[in-house]
Amino acid sequence: MTKHKVYGMSFASVYPHYVTKAEKKGRTKAEVDEIIEWLTGYSAQGLQKVIDDKIDFETFFNEAPAMNANRQLIKGVVCGVRVEEVEEPLMREIRYLDKLIDELARGKKMEKILRAEA
Repeated sequence: MTKHKVYGMSFASVYPHYVTKAEKKGRTKAEVDEIIEWLTGYSAQGLQKVIDDKIDFETFFNEAPAMNANRQLIKGVVCGVRVEEVEEPLMREIRYLDKLIDELARGKKMEKILRAEA
């Protein structure tokens, strides 16, 4: 099986697009960072190191300190693909992140985005 092109892309090359997407809708870089930190367990310093070192997506997720157990609660469609049905584990993680950023840009409350217990 061939690897998806996105796996080799640096996280740093995509991160500004996440921030821009959020900011265009009145959200903040801090909220984007909070989502990424919630999902992956990276600290603010760890996230900055990933960006500075231009770590690729595959390494970014494989070396994530603590993937959030509640990420399985993320459901919905991103780019025409239902995230909970993505079979390849790494691609599913990438789609989870995409879905969370989409929810932020759509104005969803942070408690809902971060799957806080009601």
